[in-house]
Amino acid sequence: MKADEIKKLDAYFKRVFNPTFSVKARPRKDDSAEVYAGEEFLGVVYVDDEDDERSYNFSMAILDVDL
Repeated sequence: MKADEIKKLDAYFKRVFNPTFSVKARPRKDDSAEVYAGEEFLGVVYVDDEDDERSYNFSMAILDVDL
């Protein structure tokens, strides 16, 4: 993901979910970014370029001990 794309996703997550959310580039991957709530890792947002339409998929694992 490019820096401008990460900034847009960061603003979206802050606006829609919570101002403490942040989207950060992944060190060795360019098809996704990491999502955090403060310092806590929440999940990964992936780019989907299928059918010439760009979209994003957010993946977050929820452990049963966290429920």
